[in-house]
Amino acid sequence: MPDPAIAPLKPPLKWAGGKRWLVPKLQGLVQGLDYDRLVEPFCGGLAVTLSLKPRRALLNDINPHLINFYQQVKAGLEVTIPLENDPDLYYQYRQAFNQTDLPSALSAQYFYYLNRTGFNGLCRFNSKGEFNVPFGRYKAIHYRHDFLDYFQLFQDYQFCLGDFDQLTVTAQDLIYADPPYDVEFRQYAKEGFNWDDQVRLAHWLAAANSPVIASNQATPRILELYQSLGFQVVTCLAPRRISCNGDRQPALEMIATKGVHQGWEIAFQSS
Repeated sequence: MPDPAIAPLKPPLKWAGGKRWLVPKLQGLVQGLDYDRLVEPFCGGLAVTLSLKPRRALLNDINPHLINFYQQVKAGLEVTIPLENDPDLYYQYRQAFNQTDLPSALSAQYFYYLNRTGFNGLCRFNSKGEFNVPFGRYKAIHYRHDFLDYFQLFQDYQFCLGDFDQLTVTAQDLIYADPPYDVEFRQYAKEGFNWDDQVRLAHWLAAANSPVIASNQATPRILELYQSLGFQVVTCLAPRRISCNGDRQPALEMIATKGVHQGWEIAFQSS
């Protein structure tokens, strides 16, 4: 259940594909739902978790740099490296980041700086596993030097690195799954997230004995997949997203639910 004592927080990172725009509908869906823990197999920038404010959470991703950052914040991360919106410093830190081992607090500091300073908050790696996002050219950037606002909250959150099917879920959990979209250009880590993975995820969610909410790009095959597995499915127009060439294009979003009925009309009465 949401904890009213938890102050609302914005995500500490910029993250492409974040779901802050979807939060009002998700809040409607979970209204009155009694769950003990929120499980996000693809936690990304934490927009949903920080908005729903669960007392406990199991937050997973396959991006080792992202999970290292969250784990270091949970351990009391302080940013001690100089933070300047400067292209020379950016490329110096990018090179250092690509040579820094995980897990480490230093790598988390570099990752935070690159995320705030790089183009569009993208997290992109080349075939060698090297971070290759260019300088962002922002006029001004607000940098944090500590993450005390998140430190206490994260003590009751578990951060995991790996594939979604490693997660142990109980009937008392609520799963929110927001996988890489079913479009060709998106990459899920350097290995990619292909159609077989989309099918595998949908079946994993269908087999879970807990309430499930899933979102994805509303491609015909994704809609057919989730409907065939018995999910209640609706589509809605999403805000503009970053496309493969850096443009922003509107897209149709699928929201599929299982075991979530009470809040359906509240969430989608205006859709």
